[in-house]
Amino acid sequence: MDDYIAGFPAEVQAVLKRIRSAIQKAVPGAEEAISYQIPTFRLNGKNLIHFAAFKEHVGLYPAPREDAEFKDDLSRYDGGKGTVRFPFDEPLPLDLIRRIVRFRVRKNADSATVKKSRK
Repeated sequence: MDDYIAGFPAEVQAVLKRIRSAIQKAVPGAEEAISYQIPTFRLNGKNLIHFAAFKEHVGLYPAPREDAEFKDDLSRYDGGKGTVRFPFDEPLPLDLIRRIVRFRVRKNADSATVKKSRK
């Protein structure tokens, strides 16, 4: 992850480091990795959240766009069904990022519980 971040200009590195730190604080036990050639955090062996820098924004994946808890907050940001793009020329919504990460932790835990109950 360090190498990925180091490959960008200083101002983009600062944004990526802030996102990384926000994720680490939201899920202290998550493992850092590179998956799909972008920074990824894993929890209990499963990919939890990815982020990547582009020319004018940083993307966060997957984003819970369809969940009622996030619909309003994410509606102001571009992105596809499972993505959100945070433009570099706007303040970085770190609280929203932490909420998304905690949501993903719950979703992964729910998914693991459902799989166990099927066995």
